[in-house]
Amino acid sequence: MIIRPARPEDVPTLDRVIAASARQLSAGYYDAAQTEAAIAHVFGIDSELIADGTYLLVDIDGQIAGCGGWSRRATLFGSDRFSGRQSGYVDPATAPAKIRAFFIAPEFARRGIGTALLTACEEAARAAGFSQAELMATLPGVPFYATHGYLPGSPITQVYDGVEVRFVPMHRSLRALGEQEAGTNSIFQA
Repeated sequence: MIIRPARPEDVPTLDRVIAASARQLSAGYYDAAQTEAAIAHVFGIDSELIADGTYLLVDIDGQIAGCGGWSRRATLFGSDRFSGRQSGYVDPATAPAKIRAFFIAPEFARRGIGTALLTACEEAARAAGFSQAELMATLPGVPFYATHGYLPGSPITQVYDGVEVRFVPMHRSLRALGEQEAGTNSIFQA
């Protein structure tokens, strides 16, 4: 398993991974109309994260098994297509880092890829001076993030093309990371 920053040339493959992940791993949480609305308006690549070097992917034997990132920017969620983006940077002394756009290729689901990505993102955010992290979870993501210490806020509903899609804001302290969890970047390879 190699974790590395995503590059612009990875975007077409990442788009396919994101769509497949949303369609297959959201089953039972969102119906088909909700999933397609989210893919069309929210899910996808945020090119600013790629430019910032904070959007990571997991490569297993030459295949992209998953992707996810963290950000210093104000935008909490959404791809380049999302209208609610805020490009400005936040101050790590007063604002949380954003954990962004985690998607796992269905054939690699439940094999520790999400956990490895999350650990790498939290370590990088902590190294950048952030003591808090926040994210906007999809419904299938809530149990995963809760297992990793994220606390849920009140669910929100967004409407895309007349279709309601629910999300859950979540947050955690990065100060709570233990020495073993936050001590090294051994899984991260540039």
